[in-house]
Amino acid sequence: MAKQDRAAKKEAAKQKRQASSARRKQLFEAFKMQRREDRLLVPLMLAVLLGTAVVAFLLGLVWGLQWFFLPVGVVLGALGAVIIFGRRVQANVYKKASGQPGAAGWALENMRGKWQLAQGVAGTSQLDAVHRVIGKPGVVLVGEGSPNRVKNLMSQEKKRISRLVGDTPIYEFIVGDEQDQVPLSKLQSKIMKLPRNINAGQIDSLDKRLEAIGNRGTAAPKGPAPQGAKMRNMQRATRRK
Repeated sequence: MAKQDRAAKKEAAKQKRQASSARRKQLFEAFKMQRREDRLLVPLMLAVLLGTAVVAFLLGLVWGLQWFFLPVGVVLGALGAVIIFGRRVQANVYKKASGQPGAAGWALENMRGKWQLAQGVAGTSQLDAVHRVIGKPGVVLVGEGSPNRVKNLMSQEKKRISRLVGDTPIYEFIVGDEQDQVPLSKLQSKIMKLPRNINAGQIDSLDKRLEAIGNRGTAAPKGPAPQGAKMRNMQRATRRK
């Protein structure tokens, strides 16, 4: 039994090393990709790293602890550089994905927390789509495509589900860069800022009820992730790091 435990621990440690190695490779690939397209990336990262270290050193001089403060400043500067890297990768990904069919659905897939996503609950042959998200705010309908067609789709979808959700709030967003639309890069934060109206149990109950009525219309684009989405996965590795 002890022998099996040692073997299991050894295998777990091996898998952990492999996962760590894979994350490092992802980070390096993401850095190379971003650096090719973003000339300011390296200068900004160096500025944050060196600037933080210098400030920490100068503060340390006040108390005669500059050599203690310096390594702390280097660590904080490195953390700041990583944050800069992650944010610029994210901005680049959303810039590339914006306007592509399925981009809104892809962005919704990457939301943190308990969310039940149904992509393409309504759509047209012109690749307009309405996605449904159920979370603590209630039901959120997110449309992408031609504004006129999407508004009609969302109106029909809201009417279709309103009898099943009762008093649960239904929110509507159309992704785009025009007036009264939500830019793709701000979609997640916009939804996350909605007020909390229902609990986890109600989320599951609503999801089952709405799943029972199925989707309608032409299947919406769910295909490959928009261009640049791969870098988004690399950004997750950055956060875990």
